[in-house]
Amino acid sequence: MSDIATVYAVFGSRDEAERIGRAMIEQRLAACVNILGPARSIYRWDGGIETADEVPALFKTTMDAANDLIAGITRMHSYDVPAVCLWPIARTLESYAEWVNSETDD
Repeated sequence: MSDIATVYAVFGSRDEAERIGRAMIEQRLAACVNILGPARSIYRWDGGIETADEVPALFKTTMDAANDLIAGITRMHSYDVPAVCLWPIARTLESYAEWVNSETDD
């Protein structure tokens, strides 16, 4: 298992994803964020089935920074219950791991 992780999060708009993504990079909680194309979500909320256009994003970070990254995203997020999930990375290129570590290290 590597010490690199990806944090997956979903946002209500591209602007929100970019604003929070930039803040997490500036705080050195993530080395990179990939903001993906819009996604159509179907989900159960308050007893009903809802649909929404959302913007998923992938944050590249370390296991050491992951909890602070998740807390930072959650603090800035517009949703009451945001989808923010940690995906540990089992294996990666050593040079990639070194880069992520160097960009998330104060």
